[in-house]
Amino acid sequence: MIERIVEGKLEKFYSETCLLEQPFIREPGKTIDQIVKEVVARTGENIVVRRFARFQVGEAEGPAEKTG
Repeated sequence: MIERIVEGKLEKFYSETCLLEQPFIREPGKTIDQIVKEVVARTGENIVVRRFARFQVGEAEGPAEKTG
């Protein structure tokens, strides 16, 4: 029972943290890894994700701005 709980928590962590495990923004039913594999199959070229930019929606990390 505990193994299944830990497995579920790890899977959730990886799906939120690891780029290749995250859902593709245009097709949420597919992961980035699946999209990369589809493009490799279509083009016949090896594709490697070398860098990416991470954007997070939410509160700013810096000090709060004063209003007024």
